[in-house]
Amino acid sequence: MSIQSHETYMKRCLELAAQGLGKVAPNPMVGCVLVYQNQIIAEGYHEVYGSAHAEPNAIRQVNDELLKDCTLYVTLEPCSHFGKTPPCADLIIDKGIKHVVIGNLDSNPLVSGKGVQKLRDSGITVEYGILDKECRELNKRFFTFHEQKRPYVILKWAQTLDGYISRWPIPENKTENWITGNESKQLVHSWRTQEQAILIGHNTLVADNPLLTARLAKGKNPIRMVLSKYLDLDSNLNVFNQDAPTVVFNTIQQKTNEYTEFVKIDWTKRVQEVMRYCFEKGISSVIVEGGTQTIEQFMQTNTWDEARLFVNPNQTFVNGIKAPAINLANLTPTTVGQDWLYTLQNT
Repeated sequence: MSIQSHETYMKRCLELAAQGLGKVAPNPMVGCVLVYQNQIIAEGYHEVYGSAHAEPNAIRQVNDELLKDCTLYVTLEPCSHFGKTPPCADLIIDKGIKHVVIGNLDSNPLVSGKGVQKLRDSGITVEYGILDKECRELNKRFFTFHEQKRPYVILKWAQTLDGYISRWPIPENKTENWITGNESKQLVHSWRTQEQAILIGHNTLVADNPLLTARLAKGKNPIRMVLSKYLDLDSNLNVFNQDAPTVVFNTIQQKTNEYTEFVKIDWTKRVQEVMRYCFEKGISSVIVEGGTQTIEQFMQTNTWDEARLFVNPNQTFVNGIKAPAINLANLTPTTVGQDWLYTLQNT
């Protein structure tokens, strides 16, 4: 079969896999199709964390005799170890499938290369590297987690045309401080459903008393994280409600309540400490929503992968709290309602 045909089927696998965004982490998003006589006859993807993987979801739709003449396409190397589900490589072997085409090899040391080797040792023809770049982009959170031992970090903020994220002093009427329109707010809430955690600093928490939920979108609320050095926080703040778990990084105490965990850290290494905590807890992505001081801590330690910056081209504050400094030269924004959205990769 030609490389072009392989890419056609892998593109469909990618479309299927993307449906798992926000539902399968810290597992990767994976899509799978079975092809018989140049036709897709079954499709599957990893739908929910802890449930069946993409390969069994596709395989169970086809009878065993037909499977022996199918080519299986999958975005990521089939797993070869027992986790929450049995190894997919074993299932492929048991069903007598003779040809497997893979997008990426798996970075997880429990799998990396072992799935391919197990398949080949059983006489199966294996090809990999088909649409490798696209498959890797799909699972950027997963690969960052396993290769860098930290979550994928997205920095997000909104600023006025003249470069401020807030008025100062902060007005009592919080609507005077709003920068983005409703379309941008809804988009941000949709992003929150896609990431495992959301993080802000102490000043933003006290000034805005945010909920940090995804209430304007359909999906799960992220784990809420706060940096608060001295823990001088009102227990009635919204982040202490039961909408989602909350983690408070501080220098005072180590303690766990029903919905809140207080984690004592070395404040001089707070970014690294947050990253270590996330890796140990299996949190593969964090969206950092500010303010400026917190975002710049991640920038200064070069602990970020992507920045998403909203600019309201019709609003100026003249003075206030300056936005994080970042170079927008040669970047073309997309339009979200009244706002401009810039997206930058940390390359």
